[in-house]
Amino acid sequence: MNTASLNTASFWTGTRVRLRGVEPDDWTAFMRFAADEEGLGDLVRPPRSAEEHRTRARELAVAGASDGDRFQLAVEAVETGVVVGAVGSHHADARAGWFEHGVTIGAAHRHRGYASEAVVLLLRYMFAERRFHKCRARILAHNEPSLALHRRLGFVEEGRLRDHVFAAGRYHDLVLMGMLADEFSAGESSTCDAYPATSGAAG
Repeated sequence: MNTASLNTASFWTGTRVRLRGVEPDDWTAFMRFAADEEGLGDLVRPPRSAEEHRTRARELAVAGASDGDRFQLAVEAVETGVVVGAVGSHHADARAGWFEHGVTIGAAHRHRGYASEAVVLLLRYMFAERRFHKCRARILAHNEPSLALHRRLGFVEEGRLRDHVFAAGRYHDLVLMGMLADEFSAGESSTCDAYPATSGAAG
């Protein structure tokens, strides 16, 4: 028996990043990531207090992966142990066989391949262990770094909702992208070596 295949720590660890559960102390990093996301032109929301971020981190830490199909994980750099982002499955329909993911990497940690590897680790779990058939991503059309990331990973543009989201004073198209489980399996050998990318999908 291959004992390495039973090592869950290895399952969640790649060359660059390690995915782990959210801890209460992660709130400061998540607060920075939220501010960084605004710089990408995503939805404008009222400023959140430090206490709100603390509360949210505590809730995520307690909830963990109680719903095996919807969860959020911290993305930790293997080399430094620093939390560099977050990734998770935000919506899922087990009967229909699809889930929707999101990923964000802090501005100070982009262009190092963290997002690519974090998404690959998530997809491997959702396709191989949870047996989902399809992953979806919704990305604002002006978020070119995220669109490029998903194309490199093998996602296909499946449609575009015109003027679908109002943000920062104007309407934006919403790009719908998807990847099937067999497409991921066929290309997995190359995805871990995808070019470094920045932040991830809207949603």
